[in-house]
Amino acid sequence: MRTSYHEQLDRLVTRLLRTSRLVADMMDRAGTALVEADGELAREVIADGATLERVKTEAEGHAHAILALQSPVATDLRVVLAAIHAVGDLDRMGRLAIHVAEAVQRRYPARVVPHVLVPRFVEMGRIAVWLAVMAGQAVQSRDAVLARTLISVDDDMDDLHRTLFTVIDYQNWAHGTTKAVDAALLSRYYERFADHAVSLAKQTTFVVTGCPKWTDVVPAQGGARIA
Repeated sequence: MRTSYHEQLDRLVTRLLRTSRLVADMMDRAGTALVEADGELAREVIADGATLERVKTEAEGHAHAILALQSPVATDLRVVLAAIHAVGDLDRMGRLAIHVAEAVQRRYPARVVPHVLVPRFVEMGRIAVWLAVMAGQAVQSRDAVLARTLISVDDDMDDLHRTLFTVIDYQNWAHGTTKAVDAALLSRYYERFADHAVSLAKQTTFVVTGCPKWTDVVPAQGGARIA
């Protein structure tokens, strides 16, 4: 009975890992659609919303069934509670990827952002996908140190988001108000995606230590960057 119970917990964590890869792939393809003004690829990402909803429902049902039927305690209980929280973060991440794709589709066949901003959004997309993948791995491995490194990379995303407003507010901006608004919204989608990835990783520290504040447990590792 106990072996079966822990197998259920392992399957739940595996579901989260697969979902993190799904939302990473969705954001990766949404970013490609954004950079290449690819309306068909954008439609594919939007269509993945149905898959996202299905995996979310299955993961939530799995977690609630463990709570109802197994009465977990201590670390096992933290795993289940963290999983329920993680499902919400992953769902929001997938929805943000869909928002990026919807912006592409809305302006198609025109580009959503001008060429001058393309390198910035390529970098934001790279960071977002890396964070999603690493957050999933942190959850699976319960590696609090790996989880802690994500916050430094999230700082890079925050810098890109914050400095965008300097670019679009500059007197030489010649691309109009509509593109400025679109760029600001897209930047916000990426920034929020990264925030949810970090929130997902934070649950790892909660599972390992029982402490909800990872800064109380793991010293800051400044200067972390994507290889």
